[in-house]
Amino acid sequence: MTHRNAPLTPTGRLRMVLGHLDDGIPKAHVAAEFRVSRPTVSTWVTRYLAEGEQGLTDRPSTPATSPAQIPPQVVERIEALQRGRKWSARRIWHHLAAGGYDHDPAQDPGLFHAPVIIALRTVGRWLARLGISRLRDLTPDGDNARSAPARIRAYWPGHMVHLDVKKVGKIPDGGGWRTHGRGTTKAKAAKRGPGARVGYTYLHSAVDGFSRLAYTEALDDEKAVTTIGFFVRTRTFFAAHGIHRIHRVVTDNGANYRARDFTRTVKALASRHQRIRAYTPRHNGKVERYNRLLVDEVLYTRTYTSEHARRTAVAVWVNHYNYHRPHTACGEQPPASHTPARVNNVTPSYN
Repeated sequence: MTHRNAPLTPTGRLRMVLGHLDDGIPKAHVAAEFRVSRPTVSTWVTRYLAEGEQGLTDRPSTPATSPAQIPPQVVERIEALQRGRKWSARRIWHHLAAGGYDHDPAQDPGLFHAPVIIALRTVGRWLARLGISRLRDLTPDGDNARSAPARIRAYWPGHMVHLDVKKVGKIPDGGGWRTHGRGTTKAKAAKRGPGARVGYTYLHSAVDGFSRLAYTEALDDEKAVTTIGFFVRTRTFFAAHGIHRIHRVVTDNGANYRARDFTRTVKALASRHQRIRAYTPRHNGKVERYNRLLVDEVLYTRTYTSEHARRTAVAVWVNHYNYHRPHTACGEQPPASHTPARVNNVTPSYN
């Protein structure tokens, strides 16, 4: 395949060569006409004289020989050891370096192998090329020892309640850079003015894993005592919707959720406190997805001139989410329709 930046195609090379051989034009003049170097003209003329028009086609850039490439017999041994013994690349590398038998010498006495000098990385690359670098590549789908990841499912309202905190920057009075534009005079004045370091707002949220009913409060910190108060109010909110008993509370490994006081409170008001595996937010995916909805549908959908205005918008949106917004997990019905109380009237907004 001709390179996209090549000045000549095979047809152009033939014209260039014939211009020198048939018309007698000097190589230097031909090179100037076709805007290539004189050695290039000499190269194609030599190939044409030796091979004819076939010599003007592109040749592969791969070397004719690769002295550093490992022999095919070693590749076959790597594949056989991986398929037969399911060893790691490091163990295969150690085995090849030590030499000896690949199988039981009592059954195959003639299969003794001399040590092979090979790099560990080379063994890993060949396993990847062969498509057998992982154990699941060696096991048929029907006999796969590793079961598919189980879905985290709640079986009744209150079975699993997911808690999380979303941290967002507070909005100064008069609006921040989203209102006035980044780098504008008003934005810089708001940044330098009194109370410019407005800090953060912590959106504490709780989502029932079965009904997807949600409760959110915008608070000033994420300390353990604040989280405990939020959980107590969450339990009251859920009880008003018929969820009187919370079986399991699922959280991440934040400091507020690892605090002893919070753990004791959860165990006193619920049956179990479960912290997800570290760096595995999908285990708390229901509330993580809820936080994403907050971002996409209320937090950054329009500009706000104050923090109070945004907190009010969050409260209105949560009310809409619970009582009006259809949810695919609830059969295109709002989450409140799947609670035991089946509350249809809209409750007042909360801060």
